[in-house]
Amino acid sequence: MKIERRVYLGVPGAVLAGLILFTYLNYRQDIRAAEARVSSGSEVVDTPCGSIEYAVIGKGAPVLIVHGAGGGFDQGMEFGRPLAEHGFMVIAMSRFGYLRSSFPADASPAAQADAHACLLDALKLPKAAILGGSAGAPSTIQFCLRHSARCSAMVLLVPAFFPPGRTGAQQLQPPASPSLMFDGIVGSDFFFWLNMKLARDTMLEKVFATPARDFENAPPEEQERVVRIMRSALPLSQRRKGLWNDFTIVSSPARYELEQLRVPALVVSIEDDLFRTYERSRSMAERIPGARFLSFPTGGHLWVGRQDEVVSELTAFLTRGSI
Repeated sequence: MKIERRVYLGVPGAVLAGLILFTYLNYRQDIRAAEARVSSGSEVVDTPCGSIEYAVIGKGAPVLIVHGAGGGFDQGMEFGRPLAEHGFMVIAMSRFGYLRSSFPADASPAAQADAHACLLDALKLPKAAILGGSAGAPSTIQFCLRHSARCSAMVLLVPAFFPPGRTGAQQLQPPASPSLMFDGIVGSDFFFWLNMKLARDTMLEKVFATPARDFENAPPEEQERVVRIMRSALPLSQRRKGLWNDFTIVSSPARYELEQLRVPALVVSIEDDLFRTYERSRSMAERIPGARFLSFPTGGHLWVGRQDEVVSELTAFLTRGSI
């Protein structure tokens, strides 16, 4: 009886050990694939603004893609590939602190805007249209303010833009360095991966600000696109500095002289974006002279189910801006 009891007691332990091993092997397989993905397909150029990682696809009028939080050149390529297929040269860079781009002492949106200009210099491009998604919006705006002669058109796609005194943004001063909690959540590839596996809908809503119901109602190809975007955040550990910098910028919003912009502008927003960017995006468009505001009622921060409409509108706008 004692032997049988030991056998029975050992079964749960063996099952647990097997489950842990299976989980670990799956994680290692996925993280290796993510590391391989970001280790190729891009170049790094040394500029007066630091080292900048970038990739170029397509031919035609140049469009600089400025990725959002948790991104990199790979996220920019995901957003920009449909534009390349419609006759544009897409340039996707990794912003300060993301992947192989440097992280200078001054990593402000203004400094990042100057880095955008440095990248154009390195590519020998006198000017380009610029598309800033989410947390890429601040440096996109600054680029068109500080380097207006080099900005042929500006697109702000679900912009993470929180002017001082407005509700929705966390009006606080972040600590000088990342907290242990921040490191545990954002610095851990495994924790992020595990949550995507076990709590996809929660991650979709809490991290990517997209309602799960919008995802469930979207066609399969749109669901696949969103899952690719979620997975593209890995390896998250290689984006840690950039993420922290974005957090500090959004947490300490500054006023931008939007009224001084003199470029064709399109602002795209989604009403049920869980980051609550809609009202601020509409207000932003009202402040930019001649800007067009385009909105959709559903789709969340990743505009799930709206990709064809968004690409069509962007293509038409950028085509007009490149003439």
